[in-house]
Amino acid sequence: MNTQAESSAAVADIIKQVFSVILVVAGIAAFYYFSTDHGDLKEIRLLYRVLGLVALMSVVVAMMLSTELGRTVWTFALESRQEVRKVVWPTREETMRTTMLVFVMVFVVGLILWLLDMFLFWGVRFLTGQGG
Repeated sequence: MNTQAESSAAVADIIKQVFSVILVVAGIAAFYYFSTDHGDLKEIRLLYRVLGLVALMSVVVAMMLSTELGRTVWTFALESRQEVRKVVWPTREETMRTTMLVFVMVFVVGLILWLLDMFLFWGVRFLTGQGG
């Protein structure tokens, strides 16, 4: 009996997710469909279109949060936020020092690669007899 309840809940979640995708696509299509220009009403119509799209997206988010996947994603987002608060961010001085070190190392490696390329090109020209 429990398996049947779980499978019907899973089917309901899938139906909610599919309906959410359909609503998002329909909302975006309606946003662009009603974007025709009618003179001075363009700014007002834009406001109504944006408000309608925001309301529709709110309904979709609420519908998705009622599914198991939505609850899992919401829990992950909350836990991620807690973890970001635990991060010890570097000071401005440490960031500047590290950035300068990266720039210096990129310049040094670029110089080494340029010299290696120049000597290899010289060697190939010498071996093929194209050099002077």
